Amino acid sequence: MRKRKLVMRKHTGKTPSEVRIALRLPTDTLALIDQAAAALGKSRSEFILDSVRPRSIDAVLDQRVFELDEVQTAHFLDVMTTPPKANQALKALMHKRPIWD
Repeated sequence: MRKRKLVMRKHTGKTPSEVRIALRLPTDTLALIDQAAAALGKSRSEFILDSVRPRSIDAVLDQRVFELDEVQTAHFLDVMTTPPKANQALKALMHKRPIWD
């Protein structure tokens, strides 16, 4: 078993805006990623980020769990099946850019 050397970095108090990740993957998978990225005119990093980000958002959003009693469930179903009346706040919300875009 290989020993790993632990490298401690000085904490600057700043959060990096970008970080580097390393992946181990089969060479045929890397070739496929490179081929797909080239077909779209993107770098490998751009292609991977564009592919992974939407799946990451979906995975996080799919984990939302609502635990409701019978009264809350009936109210929730009523709210979900009855369209709201149009109002300024709703119109403004519908024109707002989602955070995942």
